[in-house]
Amino acid sequence: MLNLTTESVLIIISCLVVLSYLFSIISQYVRVPSVLLLLFAGVGFRQLADAYQVDIAFSDQLVESLGVVGLIMIVLEAGLDLKLGRDKIKLIRNSFFSAFFIFVVSALLLTYILHFWLNEPLHNCLVYAIPLSIMSSSIVIPSINPLSDQKKEFLVYEASFSDILGIIVFNYFTAKDILTAQSLGAFGGSILISVLLSIVLSLLLLLILARTKLNIKFFLIFSLLILIYASGKIFHLPSLIIILAFGLLINNWEKLTWRRLIKFFPYEQVNDLRHLLHSVTAETSFLIRTFFFLLFGFSISLKFLSEQEIILVGSLIVLAMFLVRMLYLRFFLRTNLFPEAFFIPRGLITIVLFYKIPDELKLSNFNDGILFFIILTTSIIMAMGMLFYRKKPSEVVEEGQFSERSDIL
Repeated sequence: MLNLTTESVLIIISCLVVLSYLFSIISQYVRVPSVLLLLFAGVGFRQLADAYQVDIAFSDQLVESLGVVGLIMIVLEAGLDLKLGRDKIKLIRNSFFSAFFIFVVSALLLTYILHFWLNEPLHNCLVYAIPLSIMSSSIVIPSINPLSDQKKEFLVYEASFSDILGIIVFNYFTAKDILTAQSLGAFGGSILISVLLSIVLSLLLLLILARTKLNIKFFLIFSLLILIYASGKIFHLPSLIIILAFGLLINNWEKLTWRRLIKFFPYEQVNDLRHLLHSVTAETSFLIRTFFFLLFGFSISLKFLSEQEIILVGSLIVLAMFLVRMLYLRFFLRTNLFPEAFFIPRGLITIVLFYKIPDELKLSNFNDGILFFIILTTSIIMAMGMLFYRKKPSEVVEEGQFSERSDIL
């Protein structure tokens, strides 16, 4: 076991943050997502540690906790980036149905692939297929800066909806009682309660932010959001809806017309809070994302690449996900395939949900190398899509941009 002094630990942490910052700069030029560079850096550090026989161990709970905090910050950041309005209704509708359809069809396909391969109960296979079917907002949202505004908005909404839908469905199918009238009623009730709570708690959080006299505001709200998320998980509520609603409320405050409410929170005051939240959220997301993907990359041993079964099953799963997305965009949404069809990354939320699979639902023959293979492969595919998009419009054959179609926007 490696023994490090306090000064050595501080130097390593600081160097990793600087490295992540450099990756963010490099990613703007090479169009490879910075989170993918972090993931590969973590894998590289693991190879160095193995080569020099340095034993460094991290708790799974540490990685999971970083993942949960990162998920909260990313969803909040997404809400603070999205604008609502009548001109966005079709965009939101299309992104929701895209997330819903691709998630459902992918989950069903992957369930039968796992069932055919492992010959284990369908319910257990479905519990594993659900996290693998969720589009990773933690990888998508930080990677879309080079895209047009229309593409950015579509992918941010789609990734956020995919996260929320995936967590809601995962919570339902990991419950003890499913597919009964009582469980379906409780499931619908939890969604309704979350929607109502999102309105009340968003206003309460805004009140705390606006009325507190202390300069230290953000981390109070940050702690309250984590408290809301954790409490929602205990009571099986989709609490990410509350966090997304809070971000949307702050970023679209000028759209409200309820005078009694507006007089307590003038737009100028809320706008200052929005700028503060946006800045600190982006910084915190960057920090959490840095250590999560480095630690997760470090936990990956490339020995699984020598196992033919992992390569075969993992490739089949990735191919199924890619085909479902490409066919939906081409024949249902009827829009361009580049680079949206390549956005199939699995990442933070997939990992977090895998940690939360109950022992009684775990697949006895499932090899975790498949999870690592899928995350690495789907991230590389997305990076390839960004490289395609790097070409000039005249060099890329597309079906037509979102901005060119009145039925999309």
